[in-house]
This record gives sequence, C-alpha cells and structure tokens, in this order.
Amino acid sequence: MTIDDFLKQDSEWLRGMGPSSNIAISSRTRLARNIDKAPFSNWADKKQLEEVLNNIRDASLSTKFLKNAVFFRLKDLSEVDRIFLVERHLMSPEHAKDVEYKALIVDPKEIVSIMINEEDHLRIQVLQSGSNIKECWQIIDDLDTELSKILPFAYSAKWGYLTACPTNTGTGLRGSVMVHLPALVFAGQIGKVLQAIAKLGLNIRGLYGEGTEAAGNIFQISNQVSMGIIEEDIIDNIERIVNQVIFREDTTRKAIILKNKEALVDRVSRAYGTLKSAHIITSNETVALLSAIRLGVDMGIVKNLDRRMVNELFILTQPAHLQKLEGRPLDSNERDIKRADLIRKKLS
Repeated sequence: MTIDDFLKQDSEWLRGMGPSSNIAISSRTRLARNIDKAPFSNWADKKQLEEVLNNIRDASLSTKFLKNAVFFRLKDLSEVDRIFLVERHLMSPEHAKDVEYKALIVDPKEIVSIMINEEDHLRIQVLQSGSNIKECWQIIDDLDTELSKILPFAYSAKWGYLTACPTNTGTGLRGSVMVHLPALVFAGQIGKVLQAIAKLGLNIRGLYGEGTEAAGNIFQISNQVSMGIIEEDIIDNIERIVNQVIFREDTTRKAIILKNKEALVDRVSRAYGTLKSAHIITSNETVALLSAIRLGVDMGIVKNLDRRMVNELFILTQPAHLQKLEGRPLDSNERDIKRADLIRKKLS
C-alpha cells in the first residue's frame, strides 16, 4: 500500500457512523510513550534518534494490530504528502516539521497510527467515527500492552509514564471527541458552553488540534490532566461531558426548528447554492459553508446528500488533497479554482 492508496478510501473519522454521529464526528485516544534509558527526542543525537526509530518500527510492525501497516519515513515524502497525512488526522502538524529522523506507521484502515520521534518517541493514536471513545481506549490499551512486552517504556513508580512535556506525564493519555456544534453557534450559546467545558477541566481545540481554530463550527474536546487519575476515569469523564454537550446541541437544533426554522433553512439554502455555483472558493469559506450543509443534512433540510458525502468534502477540499487529486503542485488561486470545480461535480 502506498500513500496514494489512502486517497482512494474514506478516512475512518469521516465515515459518518457510530454513536451520535450527527454531532460527534470522531473520537480519538493518544498515548505518549518513551523508550527507557534513551534521551527524549529533543535531547537525543542523530545516532540515538535513528536507533529509536528503527527499534519502534520493528516492534510496531510485529504486533497483531500493525502487521499489515504502512511505514513512512517522513524525509522520503514530499511536503505535500506530509501535509496530506496531517489533513487525514494521521499525524500532528508538529510531526510534519524537521522530519529527518521522524516516521509514521499507519494501519490500512486508518484506525491506528504511530508517530515516531515527535515530541515523544512514540505517539500512539486510535481514531473511530462517532462518539466512540471507549472503543478507542480498548484498542489503544491492547496495543500498548502488546508493545510494552517488546519495548521497555520509561516509567516511574512515583510519576507514571515519563514524557517530554510534564502535562503528559502519568498515564500519557489524551482522549478527545470532535463535535460539530453549529446550532449552539447559531443560537449564540457557544461561548457559555465552551466556558463550562473549560471549568470542568477539559480543553477545547480546533479541527487540527492544539493551536488551531474551530473552523466550520467543529471543536475538539479533550482532557487536560494525565496524572493522578486512572485511564478509565479519564475516558469516563470525557464521555460524560461530551454527552452533555451533544444533548445541548441536539436540544438547540430542535428549538431552532420550532422557533426559527425559516432563518435556518435560508442559511442552509444559501450555503448550498453558493457551493453549487461557485467557480473560485477558499478553504476557509468552504469549511464554513459545508458546516451549514452538514447541519441541513442532519436536520432533513437537504434531501439529496448524505452525511458521509459532506464529511468527505471536508477533507477532499483541503490544500494537499487537492494537489494529490490533481497530481501536481497548485498555487493558492489554482487550488481555489480546483476546489470549486470539485465541489460542483460532487454536489451535482
């Protein structure tokens, strides 16, 4: 399997299935791990980084989860290919920088991926569609157990798993659910909801994680604390709070339909009309309009599209995906033209 083969299939997180998938787009768990007695990635020299990379590659590809996985040495990929993998949520934006001793392992279904020599030696990630964080945890826990039998992880009886950033020390676990909250934004309630989430000890991030904006009314809700609480409690807490957010968004959608349906239909119709007729369109405008379309599909306003198609457009219209589809580099204006053309064809 090559990187181009991923372009021919749907990403796991965009399938539009799973619990509460009308609001919860995807769930993710991530574990930070380091090899015992090896310097952290930002302290290691070239020889040590290469040794860590090779050891993790060999161990990972010998597990039952990743025996058929694809290994990418990032220095061997073009910049477009690296951004492509970020857009598919298979690795972080940070991992696409300074790539000499970095690698990525991805299973063919795009459920499990491992970043090698990011901030930590291993960043193990599991993605599932919908509000499915407990299943993500079960998969990653089993993989972590299998890897720990092969690789000696840095661990302290007092502090837990040792990581480059102190906020990850302890369990090394980050769980998150990506939610689509257009009704709360439309109703002007999103500020209060985000404040309440923060007070409960969770982080709110944008579409591509830390440091990114909540484009398209899409937010990632994740835990802040990794130490002093067991993994199951971290997962339970995220699930409980996310369920409350989902309930609030669902209730708001129903209230809008009852009290302000014409305004909602108008917004969705204008977005649909723009996407069907535009010949030049930017990435930011596309994401905002697709957010309205997705809400329209979920609420039965748009009849001739399904959620999976809209989800697919979220990713196919991103810069690297457009260039992969075209088979050549595109400047900003060419991407805006290609994006509009792709959307018109998909919607027709």
